[in-house]
Amino acid sequence: MIDTRTAPYAALMLRVSLGLLFLAHAGLKFFVFTPAGTVGFFQSLGLPAALAYVTILAEVIGALLLISGLFARYVSLALLPILIGAIVFVHAQNGWLFSNENGGWEFPAFWALALIVQSLLGSGAYALSLEGGRVTLQQVPAA
Repeated sequence: MIDTRTAPYAALMLRVSLGLLFLAHAGLKFFVFTPAGTVGFFQSLGLPAALAYVTILAEVIGALLLISGLFARYVSLALLPILIGAIVFVHAQNGWLFSNENGGWEFPAFWALALIVQSLLGSGAYALSLEGGRVTLQQVPAA
């Protein structure tokens, strides 16, 4: 049974956690690996260089939208290809456990599942929404 009093806060916590995680990963690509290093890595996987920039941008924009709650359902689904790509192109060959050398596919798979859960839950408490062309803060539903 779903506790309707706490479910909006669970969705909020999941949404903000996912957003912060995407910000951290974009920051890793930008500040640690550098955009040029990220491009080189993507190219070493046989992926186009431009996809590295698209990925960083999608992670930053997606993170900010998730944290704010704007379009959380759609953003969660839109970010799924990044994690599926990480599983297929980077982590699948390393085995299941993320503690394996170069990381297995366990963590990105769980992260992808969390995005699907977020898309099913919606934005939850304290989310911004667009109503009539205006940005408003969604009120927490009454129990």
